[in-house]
Amino acid sequence: MEQSAIVARFRAKAEAVSAVVSEVETMAEAVAYTVDLCVHKEACQILVSGCDESLSPVGRDLCGLKEWGKIIAAPGIDAATRELLVARAKENGISVIENGLREHLGGVDIGFTVCQYGIAETGTLVLDSVSEEVRLATMLGEIHVAVLPKNRIAPTAESIADELRRMLGRNPNYLAFITGASRTADIERVLALGVHGPLELHILLVEEA
Repeated sequence: MEQSAIVARFRAKAEAVSAVVSEVETMAEAVAYTVDLCVHKEACQILVSGCDESLSPVGRDLCGLKEWGKIIAAPGIDAATRELLVARAKENGISVIENGLREHLGGVDIGFTVCQYGIAETGTLVLDSVSEEVRLATMLGEIHVAVLPKNRIAPTAESIADELRRMLGRNPNYLAFITGASRTADIERVLALGVHGPLELHILLVEEA
């Protein structure tokens, strides 16, 4: 199967599980897409613990939804991409963090990652998540933007079995397989998005490797 057909199949399968798939030429375009997405979304809001208790007037003033500045979490990306992202985000009043994501458990707007592989058969992303910061970036944000080089999309998991075994053979290892946005139907069999992770998954298929 030609690579163009593999890419098309990946896109169709990913979109079928609610991912938003776009194609970009360069990492610079991927950065611009991500920052623009962050600019146009509402900032994360956090409900302060204890606000359901009987409070003094001063305490009540401290409660409610507290709006934080917008944050893009981008751990594990290369230096050139990081420099582009930080500069573009700064122009728009957005912070970029790479470390200490545990200190921002409720305040990350977008997690930005670069994936190692895609699997066309299921529209699945394969992400090296040995770093806890990378794992948190994929789970904490309201939106996860995942960059995937087109030439890293395989037709099936079996076709990259040797590489997956190599990655899983490292110690420690943590390899994430991500298919669509977070979802569950545990509550009264009603499908809900974003319960265990991001509300939206945006996949950027980039031409450059």
